[in-house]
Amino acid sequence: MKKICVYCGSSSGGKPEYLDAANILAEEFIKRGIGLVYGGASVGLMGKIADKVLAFGGEVIGVIPHALAEKELSHPGLTELKVVNSMHERKTIMADIADGFIALPGGLGTLEEIFEVLTWAQLGFHSKPCALFNAAGYYDKLAAFLDHAVREEFVKDIHRNSLLVDNDAQSLLDRMFEYQAPSDHKWIGRDET
Repeated sequence: MKKICVYCGSSSGGKPEYLDAANILAEEFIKRGIGLVYGGASVGLMGKIADKVLAFGGEVIGVIPHALAEKELSHPGLTELKVVNSMHERKTIMADIADGFIALPGGLGTLEEIFEVLTWAQLGFHSKPCALFNAAGYYDKLAAFLDHAVREEFVKDIHRNSLLVDNDAQSLLDRMFEYQAPSDHKWIGRDET
């Protein structure tokens, strides 16, 4: 993996552990020579992880829509900043550039982004790993809900298990590098009954 897309908050959240997680993940990227692909902002966890990767001489590619460039304060010092027309274009470009996806703690946008690429993986549109960096237990209840969805037979166990969840950056990246996509893809239009 040469580049990983990180989805995360444009705020820093309510615990210092979230900022710590962004720093730790950035350090692991540098150690492994991984470039960062992210939403292009200079604020919150987004700005923190970009600043840290850049401080160590790493590659950072930001992708931000025109409408958010001013609102989210696009980062002025990136390796490359792509300013695009829409959120759809942003997400498509980020997905095309990246070799895998990690969600740090974040809000609705972060959840939407990681679940979109996870759904694309389930549908067989890509075979890249998708992961949650569970800093300070942020994603504990979400992981429990996904387990509930499996028990209620709305999500197959194989697809639930394709979302990697870990609270340790080194372990999470090791698991991403070892990831093998499930062979049981749920293709659009396929009758599952």
